[in-house]
Amino acid sequence: MAEPVRVREIDDEEGRRLLRIVRRGTGSVVTWRRAQMVLLSAQGMPVAKIAEVSFTSDDRIRDVIHNFNADGFESLYPKYRGGRPKTFTLPERREIKKISKSKPTEHDLPFSTWSLTKLADFLVAEGVVDDISHEGLRILLREEGVSFQRLKTWKTSHDPEYAVKKARVEHLYAIADGEVIPDHGEPDVVFCMDEFGPLNLMPHPGRQWAERGGKHKDPDRESRRRRRATYNRYGGVRHLFAALDLARDKLYGHIKPIKKRTQFLEFCRYLRSLYPPETRIAIVCDNFSPHLTTKRCQRVGTWAAANNVEIAYTPTNSSWLNRVEAQFTALRYFTLDGTDHADHKEQGSMIRRYIIWRNRHADDRRLRAVVDRANVA
Repeated sequence: MAEPVRVREIDDEEGRRLLRIVRRGTGSVVTWRRAQMVLLSAQGMPVAKIAEVSFTSDDRIRDVIHNFNADGFESLYPKYRGGRPKTFTLPERREIKKISKSKPTEHDLPFSTWSLTKLADFLVAEGVVDDISHEGLRILLREEGVSFQRLKTWKTSHDPEYAVKKARVEHLYAIADGEVIPDHGEPDVVFCMDEFGPLNLMPHPGRQWAERGGKHKDPDRESRRRRRATYNRYGGVRHLFAALDLARDKLYGHIKPIKKRTQFLEFCRYLRSLYPPETRIAIVCDNFSPHLTTKRCQRVGTWAAANNVEIAYTPTNSSWLNRVEAQFTALRYFTLDGTDHADHKEQGSMIRRYIIWRNRHADDRRLRAVVDRANVA
């Protein structure tokens, strides 16, 4: 029997890069869809399931995965053809792109960053091209996917058990997706759990449908709805404990005033009550301190051992592996954006009503579009 098609092993930096492409709302739709397919495969989802949530064919998914395994991130970007011939040859364009992404200090130049002027002069001086204008260089770099960007910080996982934790989480996802049959003693049900918040009583930014202004303005129209510019946080905060049942594709949530180990165990007991005691369950969560079993407090480990539960932790700084994370994007979009709740009771009621609606309409295309964009698996 042939091996199932799956993306190659990706490291933590590649996982975050895929996540940024999927979550970014701008750019090519083709790139976004390809990155979504690759990321879902990296999370352990089989080809048939990816095709189902992406509304495409199995063969298309296999092609994208094979191309990524062969060419990496270059395969995600469409290569359109047509139009006038390129002014510069392919080797010249590759060399220009390579030099533009390097540091000037690597070429013994006394400055820290390239400007179009310095880069164009250097390319001519080095004989890469005979001549190139500043505007032509800018257009070429844009066509090659290179832009002038601000330097950002980065964080990688230094978890000494990174490979072990990642492999365990992926194996649990394979069980939940029906890709493998659980061995004796392994979980039959997998939950992905995390906290969402803090939930403040504040006017949240959002978008709305409204009549256009300018020359299209109707003089008799009502004033469009506005958002308060000032507010006071007198109501404190709340926290949403949420879990996604991968087998049933159902979201569960409890709102708590604080998020400590006691509240975490209360929510875990609720998840345990959803299945008979003889059914072994696994709860995938991050390394937030209330989730851990420590020398000072062993309540989590003791409860899990006594209740036929496995607590599986994602590696440090690898929250992209937790499939419940993307559900929070849809929850924020549908329940918080553009709101100004008067109290936590009103806010909590809206969140609970959304969870009920979401579980009844899990296959809704518009909901899937928001969730898939945020990397749901």
